[in-house]
Amino acid sequence: MSGSRITFLQGQADQPNALERVVAHVRGQFEGAGLERLRAAERPLFAGIGASYAALGVAVDLLRARGVVTQRVLSSEIDRGTAGFDVDVLIGVSQGGRSSETLAAFKEANDVPRVALLNVTPSPLGDLAEMTVDLGNEPDSYASTIGFTGAVVALDLIAGAMTGRIGADDPWQGIAALAAAVRHDAAEVIDPLRARAARRVAADVVASGASRAAAEEGALLLREVVRMPATASVTRNYLHGEMESAGRTLHIVFGDGREVALARSLSGAGHLTLLVTTRPVGGGADLGVVRLPDVPPSVRVVLETVVMQELVAALSDERNISIESFVFANDDTKQGGVDPADFAIAPPAPTALD
Repeated sequence: MSGSRITFLQGQADQPNALERVVAHVRGQFEGAGLERLRAAERPLFAGIGASYAALGVAVDLLRARGVVTQRVLSSEIDRGTAGFDVDVLIGVSQGGRSSETLAAFKEANDVPRVALLNVTPSPLGDLAEMTVDLGNEPDSYASTIGFTGAVVALDLIAGAMTGRIGADDPWQGIAALAAAVRHDAAEVIDPLRARAARRVAADVVASGASRAAAEEGALLLREVVRMPATASVTRNYLHGEMESAGRTLHIVFGDGREVALARSLSGAGHLTLLVTTRPVGGGADLGVVRLPDVPPSVRVVLETVVMQELVAALSDERNISIESFVFANDDTKQGGVDPADFAIAPPAPTALD
């Protein structure tokens, strides 16, 4: 079974209300034996591929902050089992439950309990799991919108269940209004930059902490939707040489600490930069600033992703690239192959130059 498919722009428009539905749906699954299974975990290992792997950064950051020993790996790293990992539960994420690498990992990792986080149910991955958590079969776009942000919500709630956070203390109250407001603000900041941004030949997306999840998803969206070479970098690592390649590049920086000075340095040197921050930072000719509300890290990742979605939608329009068109259809990434009805095959776009 596959989830129903919508366009990327529909996903953006529907996302605020969909997030509210996901919060309510996932909360309702953390009762009884399922909740006890999560609370009993002491050394969870998270696995995913593509956007799902990016989302895992949220749970890992939250759990490590609470002293839980955990890590995330690409599903392909454990396709021969969990030997070499200190793990007492494997949590795999796959929106449709058909990712071939995550399925292979679950088949081999039969020495530990397996929890599947899915959007689509039933699914092949869910059939291999001792416990499933699902988003409620929410319609999603091929380049994921609600599938990614919904997974971030669910991973925060899973981590909260593991650490004993009670439902009343989770951070998702009012998420629909927050997401809608940030999308509106992002559009206003991005619009005057979009023509110049679309002519960049590559992009760097920089963040630290939980926001690394938004950076990794942002870089993937730039590649998938805009067909712009893009790399996600960790703030402190970026400072150690990676930023030296700046030139004809677009820079997206998430954060409130060293990231603010970084954005100012890049824009001050004439490099087009978009800073997403809670800090009261003024913009400039080469610096756009999207102000976020002061929210917990997991919520912030969702809002940062909303900004990235708005950016890639604007850039694809500016480059005249259909969001639902893809250049490559890798038939071995999903059990049963990919569904050609989900997207159109199109030739690569020419590199956009000044």
